[in-house]
Amino acid sequence: MANLLTALIAVLATYCIYLFANKIHSKVGYTFTAPVITSAIVIIAVLLIFHIPYETYMIGGKWINELLGPAVVALAYPLYMQRSVLKKFITPILTGTIVGAIIGISSGILLAKLAGFEEVIIYSLTPKSVTTPVAMAIAEMLGGVTTLAAVFVMIAGIGGVLFSSIVNKVFKINHYTGKSVGIGSASHAIGTSKALESSQLEGSISTIAMVISATVVSIITPGLVALLV
Repeated sequence: MANLLTALIAVLATYCIYLFANKIHSKVGYTFTAPVITSAIVIIAVLLIFHIPYETYMIGGKWINELLGPAVVALAYPLYMQRSVLKKFITPILTGTIVGAIIGISSGILLAKLAGFEEVIIYSLTPKSVTTPVAMAIAEMLGGVTTLAAVFVMIAGIGGVLFSSIVNKVFKINHYTGKSVGIGSASHAIGTSKALESSQLEGSISTIAMVISATVVSIITPGLVALLV
């Protein structure tokens, strides 16, 4: 009974914090106020201030985590609604996502090696640009740490939300296809949620990029790791 009450409090608190963060973002509109960032900071602060163990929070937090899969599946709806446009741009979407997946893996491995990280860290870092369940499975297969893989996925997602606008401006990426493929292949579901803020079409393209990226990364990662590590 105590665990059930703890879980309910954790879920409700997380939901309320996210709603508050989303309200602030809708008024302010800055990239740095994205709900996924501000709500995560507030939750971490609350846990630290009140000395609440992470394990206690995750009694309820794991319920939210279990909804990640259905949430990703739900992205199929905007995908279906924009199917005619997606067919029109299927070639650049596929090409951009595959190239992005290769660069994402290779750059992660090479930079980690340059920084002198141990192999177990490199294995955990490699699948950072795909959605959490896939990244954890790949990391485990390579011999990495699944919890570290989840952290790196979160960093990649938040990084995409923070810096995508800057990158698009610097490299003059103005077409919605380029923006969506970039953030979907590099920042998975978190990036896709940002794309959906712009339009359903951008969210749909980002969803395709995310799905293709997860598939491609799952296939090519062992080969690139064997080649580069």
